[in-house]
Amino acid sequence: MRTPAQPALQAQTLRRELGRWDLTAIGVNQVIGGAIFLMPSQVAAQIGAWSVLAFVLAGAASLLVALCFAEVGSRFESTGGPYLYTRTAFGRFAGFEVGFMQWFTRVASHSSIVNGVALALGFYWPAVASGFGRSAVIIGLTFVLTVINLVGIRQSAWVVNLLTIGKLLPLAVFIAVGAFFFRSANVAPLGPVTWHQATTAALLMIFVFGGYDVVPVPAGEASDPRRHVPFALVMTIVIVTAVMTLTQLVTTGTLPNLADSKTPLADAAYAFMGSAGALLIGIGSLISMTGNNAGQILTGSRMLFALAENGQLPRWFGRIHARYRTPANAILFSATVALVLALTGSFVKLALVSAVARLVTYTGASASTLILRGQRFNGVVKKPAFVIAFGPLVPILAVLVSVAILFGATREQVLGGGLALAAGAVLFALNQWSRRDPACSYESR
Repeated sequence: MRTPAQPALQAQTLRRELGRWDLTAIGVNQVIGGAIFLMPSQVAAQIGAWSVLAFVLAGAASLLVALCFAEVGSRFESTGGPYLYTRTAFGRFAGFEVGFMQWFTRVASHSSIVNGVALALGFYWPAVASGFGRSAVIIGLTFVLTVINLVGIRQSAWVVNLLTIGKLLPLAVFIAVGAFFFRSANVAPLGPVTWHQATTAALLMIFVFGGYDVVPVPAGEASDPRRHVPFALVMTIVIVTAVMTLTQLVTTGTLPNLADSKTPLADAAYAFMGSAGALLIGIGSLISMTGNNAGQILTGSRMLFALAENGQLPRWFGRIHARYRTPANAILFSATVALVLALTGSFVKLALVSAVARLVTYTGASASTLILRGQRFNGVVKKPAFVIAFGPLVPILAVLVSVAILFGATREQVLGGGLALAAGAVLFALNQWSRRDPACSYESR
């Protein structure tokens, strides 16, 4: 019986070509998506000028969870990330639920964001905002990104790296130029905040900073995963916290009545750079969403591959392309599901799942950090190449941060997430049955 840390050998293996900065780009790309261009006003609507401090605190809270991912990730070298950690610490069922929820949210997020790309393009080219034009954009973009992911992890990393730089440059220009037009009076009035406003803003922050959990997922394609994954996780949080906090600060300091804006960064850029500034932010938004989609296909497919590699899905999902050495079937399946959701509009309801998905993933990894320190796991998993200071304090705080997501979630989010978990439980039961039934077994290798 093999452990998650020692998946079955295959005739073909994934290529280990990702470096520490490739993994960092994957993390930054997934965290900084389309939300940064819209969220400043939503947070300001809840807590006003306190929103700048909120980004700093959210970054610190995210770092607690990321440090747990870093320590436990430094024990593993295979594809799967939080799925592997939770499976090793808590068993096959818990691991499957984490893996399933991560894959599910990746395809749902892809379908949502690719629709956002069509809508953003529609602002400049109305024909693609609806109907055939919208479908053409969704299909075309998904097809191109799928092909890139199919032909190699190196090519995928190049595209993600390029798009990550492409989304950071407009934000850097926005911050640098906006600093000269900053008005401290816009930030000074720190008015009273109710408990409801604070918790609502905190939940928004958790979603804004979500996505770094995908960094360890493609560890099976990293050249030195036990060292590169911890580095990439910490750097991801440091970079996105700096970028988001400065962006919020400039937006708050240059745009009066920020809370009333539907497109805060574009409005602020227009205020101090004119139409060229608004266009710059518009292009940055498109690049950001495209990059996010590229990352969704990359990481979502690897999660599906990891489930199959460890015998929790049919082997078909774990097949590696003989030439390109990529998980081709997992890539094609994930992209197809995302495309169907995008074209039918089903992603709108599935977006409710993301709150519980983050709860399950973050809690699983944070708790696994504590569990895998136990002596009974000596020899089962490798000693960590990175160890968090202060003993159990950080993992415990990270678990509390993770559980806080549930208290901030709406009833619809909890219900939607619960239904997704139930669907995962059904799939797990079917998998167990097929493994026991010789006529249906796909475990023989």
